[in-house]
Amino acid sequence: MFNIATHMDFEGQGRAERLSRLIITLFGAVGLVWGYVIQQFSQTVYILIAGVLLASILTIPPWPIYRRKALNWQKPRPEAQVTTPGSEPESSKKKKK
Repeated sequence: MFNIATHMDFEGQGRAERLSRLIITLFGAVGLVWGYVIQQFSQTVYILIAGVLLASILTIPPWPIYRRKALNWQKPRPEAQVTTPGSEPESSKKKKK
């Protein structure tokens, strides 16, 4: 029905994390300075909350900027070749009997 992307690639996740940290740090510093200048700690908190909301809007949804380098996954092996660690393939079990 709808083809809505719900993933980010690994580099996109790193980019989103760096961007959110940068935005929150900048808004926190500006809020701290502004709150000190006008002597209102509540203004510091409001500015910081605005930074968190902006960072959330820009980094939580999987925007196309975060999906540029998708991984190409390998195709799965057929069932007969799949083994678990410590077990033998089914073809070698048949030969031993």
